Amino acid sequence: MQTTKPVKKPGKQRKRLYNAPAHLRHKFMAAPLSQELILSKGAKTLPVRKGDTVRIMRGDHKGFEGKVSRIDLKRYRIFIEGLTREKVDGTNIFVSVHPSKVMIKNLKLDDKWRKGIVERKKELELPKKEKEVVKVAEKPPKKAVKVKKAKAIKKKAVVQEKPAEKAPKPARKRVQKKTVAKKKKEKKPKEKEPAKKKKKQKAAKKPRAKRKTTSKTEGGT
Repeated sequence: MQTTKPVKKPGKQRKRLYNAPAHLRHKFMAAPLSQELILSKGAKTLPVRKGDTVRIMRGDHKGFEGKVSRIDLKRYRIFIEGLTREKVDGTNIFVSVHPSKVMIKNLKLDDKWRKGIVERKKELELPKKEKEVVKVAEKPPKKAVKVKKAKAIKKKAVVQEKPAEKAPKPARKRVQKKTVAKKKKEKKPKEKEPAKKKKKQKAAKKPRAKRKTTSKTEGGT
């Protein structure tokens, strides 16, 4: 069978629904089985057929039970015996119900093909149930597990010796961060240096001593 890609557009979904072939239309008419039928037949859903006993689970006619008298594959609806309504002119007509709103209470198994479908589904469900039973049997009771764990812990406590106590690590000295105020105080003495320079400059500005001039000798050149 050719595989089809999933369609997300509602227009294409409606087109596939209304143009579906007969073998797919039959599958769209499936309805859930009652709890009793699920346990006895092993199937959870089956397509509704003429002669099945169904019960309406939702809608205006909730709780009504009856046999299926007709199936309309073109409109995807079923008609139940006794479920009718009166028209304005006084005639009674059957009320149509969608198969998703009903639950099958009793199956009609006159058809050999339908019997084969039910038997095949039952065979598929049996291995799953057997696996579940085996898993439950393999699990030991919880009390026994607790006792075993307690014994194992006691044995380990006897065998294992207490580890030697480790010497405490020396405490690390905390390095105090210098505050901004302390930094400012440390920078203040450096401001005195320019004052010394000024004194030196003042001392350098003293007038120079006058040089001794030699007296001019007569007839000197």
